Amino acid sequence: MRKTTLHTFHIPVLGLGYSIDTPVKVARFGISSVVSVVEDGLIEKMREYHCAQSDEEYIAITEKDDDYRARRITAYLDLLGRIVDRQMKELLVQPFTKDADIVKYFEMLPIDSPVRKHYEVMLISSEKETLQELLRKEIRPGAIDVNIMSKIDNLTHGSPEFSDALSALRGIANSQLHSSIVFSAGYNPRLYNYIENFPCFFPDTNGVLSKKVILKVSDFRSALIQGKLLAKKGIWISEFRIESGLNCGGHAFATEGMLLGPILEEFKQKRSELATELFELCNIANMVKGNPVFPQQPPLKITVQGGIGTSNEDLFLMEYYGVDGTGWGSPFLLVPEVTNVDDHTLQQLATAKKEDYFLSAASPLGIPFQNFRNSTAEEQRKERIAKGRPGSPCYKKFLASDTEFTTTPICTASRQYQDLKIKQLKEKNLPEAEFQVEFDHITSKDCLCEGLSVSVFLKDNIPVPHKMTAVTICPGPNLAYFSGVFSLREMVDHIYGRWNVLNSLPRPNMFVNEAQLYIDYLKKLIGKSVDTMNAKQSKYLNTFKTNLIEGIEYYKGLLPSFKRETMQYIEVLKQQLNAQQAMLSALQIA
Repeated sequence: MRKTTLHTFHIPVLGLGYSIDTPVKVARFGISSVVSVVEDGLIEKMREYHCAQSDEEYIAITEKDDDYRARRITAYLDLLGRIVDRQMKELLVQPFTKDADIVKYFEMLPIDSPVRKHYEVMLISSEKETLQELLRKEIRPGAIDVNIMSKIDNLTHGSPEFSDALSALRGIANSQLHSSIVFSAGYNPRLYNYIENFPCFFPDTNGVLSKKVILKVSDFRSALIQGKLLAKKGIWISEFRIESGLNCGGHAFATEGMLLGPILEEFKQKRSELATELFELCNIANMVKGNPVFPQQPPLKITVQGGIGTSNEDLFLMEYYGVDGTGWGSPFLLVPEVTNVDDHTLQQLATAKKEDYFLSAASPLGIPFQNFRNSTAEEQRKERIAKGRPGSPCYKKFLASDTEFTTTPICTASRQYQDLKIKQLKEKNLPEAEFQVEFDHITSKDCLCEGLSVSVFLKDNIPVPHKMTAVTICPGPNLAYFSGVFSLREMVDHIYGRWNVLNSLPRPNMFVNEAQLYIDYLKKLIGKSVDTMNAKQSKYLNTFKTNLIEGIEYYKGLLPSFKRETMQYIEVLKQQLNAQQAMLSALQIA
């Protein structure tokens, strides 16, 4: 049974530009989504575009203006809020006729939603108008949530509050939105300290939060540590958003072999204890500050995302682990109504094979990055290498952090860095095979600032700055099981089990898929360490292997709990888990 009267899924942040205006497309249907605010140049272009679409006056905020990054973010978020408000006003007065948004709103809700049931009663009632007025009062927009990737926090000018992450936080805090900020990619002390400057993240005299904080985490330990750090500042975490370490899109933050099921089990067992501890710390901190306190413990949601592919999996996560909702990201890249994928890339995704999705070293952050072999950015990267000109022009510098060759940080994906690094490599006079390994590692880095932004320009016919038209896209490996182009209605119906959009490729359970990704990842780690293995590496790899074996054993014990699946499904699942255990047992670590 789903826990909410409205939707039980959200659409996570997708790249820089793929979900940049998704709220304009889905919020009026009660669906929450997350916007990236990394790239303020993109944000300003999108504000100009949507002002034109909405007949609003556009007044540019240029890089010459004071605090331009924060102001651009505030102005764009406020524009999104106004657009969604207008959409809601229009929807609320629509007649209940076929194809009207108000009808679509109710028909997309989960079947067991009380509001959906009220709608179905209205359809067969003789008092339709009375019931329709009651239904209108139940309509709520989806949230316009905003993501800050904590690790992207360069300071290119001025005092510390003008760093990328702090400026983004200020821009969000100064907006009129009543939604959530999603902190991802780990702990940033400067960012977490800065949040104390904004009253909107603290309870008012009624214990109500104007803006909420969501933490994206990979395990319980991370949730506890970061949750306590913020609670001691008086900041309540309204939601822990658990993401699979490897079965996700974008940057992949692998655990030490801890699988999603055991991680969710720990949250299930310790959730109440966690909420109580954070509540006490939070209220004590606010009392010391002289701030209002929460009269009672606010809700603490637990949600999960990464690799979910069927309605049964979605329901299992809610029914067995008690999570409050789920995130469905990569499948929405195949839904043009929702995300900004240009036509060429969309067709490549719609017809892709499983092997087209891979975990790469493309990110200048040095974090494994989900990638797509058929993207125009990957094609361009290889062409530049073939021409003897590897690397990219670096115009935006959001990921510029390397000072090996320069005083001013430069990006490892830049032509400048790769040229210097390759010259250094040539001076080593390595054997050809060793040289090629090092060369491939240097040139694997790609420009994400441009590549993850440009698709929306191509789709909306917006002029592309510097003619940088190569598209990077970073779906999770789960997208291999989805082929084609779908409508919003079709994808939502798939999530709720009313329709099936999976392709014919045999798809193991999400837990088996993630376990296999971790086994493959471990094999690569062992391969890289085989010639240089030391005691520390050996201990790490053996711990990784042990965690995987224990995780798979946990899943075998979980089999009787898959109540919605057939006996045949469970038997195949058991066989797959046994095969994975045997595979791990055969892995030799020095």
